Amino acid sequence: MSITGPYNRENMISAIEEHAKGHIKKHAMNVEVYLKNAAGVGEHPDILEAIEKELKVIAEYHDQLEVLEKYFKD
Repeated sequence: MSITGPYNRENMISAIEEHAKGHIKKHAMNVEVYLKNAAGVGEHPDILEAIEKELKVIAEYHDQLEVLEKYFKD
């Protein structure tokens, strides 16, 4: 049984990719803010720890993109 319409395989893969890319951009921007304005970020006394957390999120979404590319792209 094949799925038609907006729920086909290609559209689902594309949606997952766009979701991951959006999160990567968001968290990369947070890292840039920390790097450029570290003194002005008062709610994060440990800037390096905050950056590490952002990098972990970026790595998670980057891994998702790599897995999609390696195992699910035709």
